[in-house]
Amino acid sequence: MTIESAYGNACADSPELGCPISPLGDKIIILPNDEGEQMYGNIVVPDMGQEKPEMGKVLAVGPGRITPDGNLVPNRIKVGQTVLVPKFGAQVVVVENETYVVASENDVLGTLNIKENDNE
Repeated sequence: MTIESAYGNACADSPELGCPISPLGDKIIILPNDEGEQMYGNIVVPDMGQEKPEMGKVLAVGPGRITPDGNLVPNRIKVGQTVLVPKFGAQVVVVENETYVVASENDVLGTLNIKENDNE
C-alpha cells in the first residue's frame, strides 16, 4: 500500500456512519457516549468529581503511522469498535453541533469487547 493511496481515502471505511472528519495518520474519530446521570428512585445523582475515561464508538480511522523508514503501520482499531480514551489525552472537536473526540491510536486505553443486541 502506498502512502498516497492510504491518505486519499481515510474515511471511506465508514460512509454509513456519517463522519464529517477524515483522520490522518494514526488518528481515530470517536463519537462519545452520553454519560448521563444515575437515578436512585426519584433522586438524581450527578456524576461529579469522578474522573472516568471517555468511552465512545469509533466512526473513522486514519490509515496508520509512518515509521522513520517510510513504512506504513496500519491502525489496529477498526470502525465500529467501542474504545476508552483518557479525558485529557485527546482533542474534543465540535463539528455541525456534534461533539467528537480525536485521538491517536497510542492514546486509546483499550477496546470494550461487548456485543450489542441486534434485532435480527
